[in-house]
Amino acid sequence: MNNYKFRILNNEIVGELSEEVRALIHDRPCIQIDTSLSETALNYRPDDDLEDAINTAIAVGEPLLLTGEPGTGKTQAAYFAALQLKTKLFHFQAKTSSSANDLLYEFDTIRYFHEAHISNINADDSLKKLDKKNYLEKRTLWLAFEEAETNGYPCVLLIDEIDKAPRDFPNDLLHELDQMEFKVRETEEVIRCPKRLRPIIFITSNDERRLPPAFLRRCVSHHIDLTPKLLEEAALRHDSLYPELSKEFIRTAIECFVKIRQLAKEKPPATGELLAWLQVLSVTTAKRPEVLNGDIKDLPHLGALIKTGEDMDEIRR
Repeated sequence: MNNYKFRILNNEIVGELSEEVRALIHDRPCIQIDTSLSETALNYRPDDDLEDAINTAIAVGEPLLLTGEPGTGKTQAAYFAALQLKTKLFHFQAKTSSSANDLLYEFDTIRYFHEAHISNINADDSLKKLDKKNYLEKRTLWLAFEEAETNGYPCVLLIDEIDKAPRDFPNDLLHELDQMEFKVRETEEVIRCPKRLRPIIFITSNDERRLPPAFLRRCVSHHIDLTPKLLEEAALRHDSLYPELSKEFIRTAIECFVKIRQLAKEKPPATGELLAWLQVLSVTTAKRPEVLNGDIKDLPHLGALIKTGEDMDEIRR
């Protein structure tokens, strides 16, 4: 990374870009690193309390609800479990438009009626002849059931950031997550998962809103605090992202980071911001640890950490 010329763009007007700059744009060091969830799970290690919560959820067969602010490793915990248990992981990312059915299946109504219409027969007879099973697209929970049946071994199912979904989403899944079955309305077929193949379910929430009591009652819950110890462990586990930084430099950077978190009220930076900041520091100031010893407002590359104007004003006071 030390060979990377950080100031690719400056305030000088240039003509054509040099081949050197073009090459640097293609070979930016940080984007060459595999930061996929499956890859970073290799370096993930739950603490004793989280390990106990995971094992409790597995034992009682209930979903594990992991809460905490973004960047505490909630999603990675599911990938770590799948890696350790040598099983497949199915990842459902909740969105503001998600419905419970999105986790089960989708019926292509438009194609179904279109093909009924273009067939050169009476519409009622046409609808009877079309097999509705051909218009079903299986979604995450159904696919997890099938994978378990095929391999004779439970999968890990992750429902990520459930608090982003509409308010009714958790309650609409109570039966499915409790009984591990659901009915396909269009075909009247009931899809079930044998008890011994019940998925190991992780559900994450950033605590943006309170989840329904009936839903919470069906979960094992664990809250992850973003402590300085967790930050240090995460930073040191990912030291391959910034090989030029010494452990002493990383620890000093974390001390500065904790101070910034205390000042940033609108959007305190989390682990992801810390790792990104360390990567930038590794290509610009790795040989100059003294840059971390000044005032907080003078730290380099604050834009990697501070995400709102209000927080930046607070830091610079």
